[in-house]
Amino acid sequence: MPRFVILRHESPRGLHWDFMIQTGPALSTWALTEEPMSGRAIDAEALADHRLAYLDYEGPVAGGRGTVASWDRGDCHVEQQDETHVVVELRGTKLVGRATLTRRPEHAARWTFAFAARSSA
Repeated sequence: MPRFVILRHESPRGLHWDFMIQTGPALSTWALTEEPMSGRAIDAEALADHRLAYLDYEGPVAGGRGTVASWDRGDCHVEQQDETHVVVELRGTKLVGRATLTRRPEHAARWTFAFAARSSA
């Protein structure tokens, strides 16, 4: 089963959250400007794919790029992934539900992240 991780990343450019989903031999990665929560759209920036080692890594990032700590992790199921949308079902310790990333038309690296918690009913 593919996995995901959200790392709280304190870096020289400021605090952000790295959202990473396992897509084959790498992690598709976005930097979120805010802590993820249900019902709130968050600005996101697409980053280069990361190594699978980040699924379990906490600590300093090479090159003086700050430190990362696990904020959430778990299993996921990618329902859709194309040039403009990514839809993934998350089963984490904090987030259980559907995350949707939508690319903004004005800039290829800019996305919007939205999370909808699964109802417990």
